[in-house]
This record gives sequence, structure tokens and C-alpha cells, in this order.
Amino acid sequence: MGKTTANGKLTGYKAPAVHRAFELLRTVAQSRKSLSLTELSIQLGYSKSTTHGLVHALLREGALAQDPDGHKLYLGPAVVDLAFSSWNYLKLVESVQAPIDELRNQIKETVVLGALICNRIMILAAAESTDPLKISASPGTVLPLFAGASGKVLLADQDVENVKQLIRDHGLPRHTPRSIVDEEIYLAELEAVREKGFSVDDGEYLTGVRAAAVALHNLKGPPMGVWTVGLSSKMVDEKIEGAISVMRAMAEKLCEKLDKSFAF
Repeated sequence: MGKTTANGKLTGYKAPAVHRAFELLRTVAQSRKSLSLTELSIQLGYSKSTTHGLVHALLREGALAQDPDGHKLYLGPAVVDLAFSSWNYLKLVESVQAPIDELRNQIKETVVLGALICNRIMILAAAESTDPLKISASPGTVLPLFAGASGKVLLADQDVENVKQLIRDHGLPRHTPRSIVDEEIYLAELEAVREKGFSVDDGEYLTGVRAAAVALHNLKGPPMGVWTVGLSSKMVDEKIEGAISVMRAMAEKLCEKLDKSFAF
């Protein structure tokens, strides 16, 4: 191993391929839009053949992912998995699991804690309903950026111009016939979420499924929210209202635990 200099840098052996791979990943992560291979090549100053080789190696490892058309690139699940597969993540999940379980027991539906990471939503912790007819959710699962109630409650706290740029970059997908695909209507929905402090999804992401979400407004770590999800036949308006009430009451407790978990 190399020695550390006065400014904290390591001296000794250098691995150009590793450096280039991390520079590529950093460029993708910091970009406000999905990048094509050509755009990456230009930004990095690498030849197309070098960029092509790095991209395909990272795609195979899951560190990069592509849009369905195969032209645009963004960070893959492996990067997020590594970031949250550490002792810190395990401690975080351990600290919030009890309150998430408590919410599940009160609401009688699946409850999820998730975060906005790299323009996607990652499930950090979950407590599934004990009812056989339930919606399943597993930690580590990645959801699309505009996925129903969770997307709305997490994006509502973001700068409006940033949200507009995300819409221009990614588009508003039509997951179901009820999905909001008009930019003005979606932005108005986010404004309403800011005012109310919660969001509701009535079959916008999954047909026959309703969800309600509350932002945690945590001071440390990525933006997080907690939401409950269940079949529309069971998630009647009265149940949705009750779920929002208990999630809002639990939000402060969750924030305290999360902020302590990030204090390493």
C-alpha cells in the first residue's frame, strides 16, 4: 500500500483503469440528466473505445444501468447496494425497524422507509403486512423516481427548478392509466403535497394499489420518507387518513433515530 502525504493523498501504485472507472461513475452521478456514451466520452476526454470498454464492464457489474432504449446511462443498483451494505446501513436499519414494525401493527398494512438516492427511490427498511393479501416490499429494492406517493412526497421537498429538470430529463412515465403525465398537473400536485405534508397514490404506480406517504425531513443522510401501501379494496379513505395520522406522529421519532445513526 502507498503512504499518506500531508494533504491526505496516497502515494505509490496507481491503477489508471480504476481511476477512470470511478471518474466515469462520478460524472454519471453528478450529471443532472442521463448521459449517452458519446456525451460521457466528451465530458471525460476519453476516446470512444476506452469509454465503451469502461461502460460495458460497469454495466456487467451492475454499477451502471441503461434506459430501455439502451442509449442513456445512469448509476446502477450495485453502487447503491455497496453504499448501504456496510455496518452503517445495518445500524441504520436496526435503529428504525422497531418503529416501522409498530407502524405496520397500527395500520395493518405494509409500511416502508425509503430514500431518494441518485434520482431513484431505494427501500431501506420495511415491515410487511401479516395479511396474505398484501403488497410485498424488500430492503434494497429500487423504485422509479416518479413512483406514486413515495416519489411525490420526496420530490415535493426538492427545488421546483430541479424537479422540472428531472421531468425534462426522464419524462413522466405512464405506469398505469391513472399516472400523472402532464408536467403542470404534476407540479401542482407537488405543491399540494408541500402544503398538506403528505401524498396519496390512488393506482398511479400500480393498478389496484393505494399508498400514502409522509416525508421525514431528516437533517442527515438523503431525503427520506415513510409510506404504507395496500390493495385499493382495503385502503379505503378512512384507513388512508388514519395511516397518515399515525405516520406523521411517528415521523419525529424516526428522524431522531436516523440522525443519530448517521452521526458516525
